[in-house]
Amino acid sequence: MFGKNFLKRVTLALILGALIVTSPVIVEAQESEKFFPLGTGGISGVYYPAGGAICRLVDVGRRKGEHNIRCTVESTGASVYNVNSLRTGDLALGIVQSDVEYQAYNGTESFKEIGPNPDLRVLFNLQSEAFTLVVRRDANIKTFEDLAGKRMNIGDPGSGNRNTLELLMREYGWTAEIFKLATDLKPAEMAGALCDNKIDAYVYVIAHPNGSVTEASTTCDSHLVSLTGPKIDEFVKKYPFYPPAVIPGKMYKGTDEDTITFGPKAVLLTSVNLPEEAAYIITKSVFSNLEEFKELHPALSKLTAQSMLEGSTVPFHPGAERYFKEVGLLK
Repeated sequence: MFGKNFLKRVTLALILGALIVTSPVIVEAQESEKFFPLGTGGISGVYYPAGGAICRLVDVGRRKGEHNIRCTVESTGASVYNVNSLRTGDLALGIVQSDVEYQAYNGTESFKEIGPNPDLRVLFNLQSEAFTLVVRRDANIKTFEDLAGKRMNIGDPGSGNRNTLELLMREYGWTAEIFKLATDLKPAEMAGALCDNKIDAYVYVIAHPNGSVTEASTTCDSHLVSLTGPKIDEFVKKYPFYPPAVIPGKMYKGTDEDTITFGPKAVLLTSVNLPEEAAYIITKSVFSNLEEFKELHPALSKLTAQSMLEGSTVPFHPGAERYFKEVGLLK
């Protein structure tokens, strides 16, 4: 079941709900609500607003009296943090990169020591993401190889950004020692550090358009760098959960041509501990209001019901599967 920290938060929320109302009927309604925390990422990324959009749609049904599920959004260290918190039960739901999802489920890479987590389950997939390399123009970085000897932000510990970058660095035989400086800034700090000339480059695995990249491109002379070449081709072939991706030219100031790269999908992940009815309601809340959901953030605009069922390597939660079969998306 869910961990002690999660249970403490739920208990506290219920106590506070009981303290602020006087009507026994309302108290009973408050106590019957079921709270499910959803881990996202930094507030400057897409995970946080996407998580907020999911919980907002779930809450519409709750306020109409259709169910008693309450989804609460938490800003976290992103993918690795979220998937570890699903294991401990401190989160009921988490948005996770599909590469991290695969590694956690199978117990590979950074999850070798802790072992596989066969209890992970998917509700649905979200937007495609791109491994995005943002650099200062005066740093003279034109390829990934040019990062050697530069001041590089390798990412917040526990983030998908760092996980993916370290996997690619291994392909090159690199460690953090290859950089003149290796920082572990959070997403909200990266653009500011770049434009303050504290770092030369940072990587962000993110859907586009993105606020951090926009900030960097409009605040200082920066641009995006394409990820191409034999080693990149080998990397993408070795890890099929990193399909090719393109960031359109002119989306950001300073980058007129298309940026060629790769990237995973974002996945709404949970575990077998999430009750089937809760999984069903959360999934239905989003899919039955899909057009509204897509309008809540530009990165979600290209989603389709079918694409949200594709790209995951973990089984669907029975509650989500029940909804998909009910509406004919799965047989």
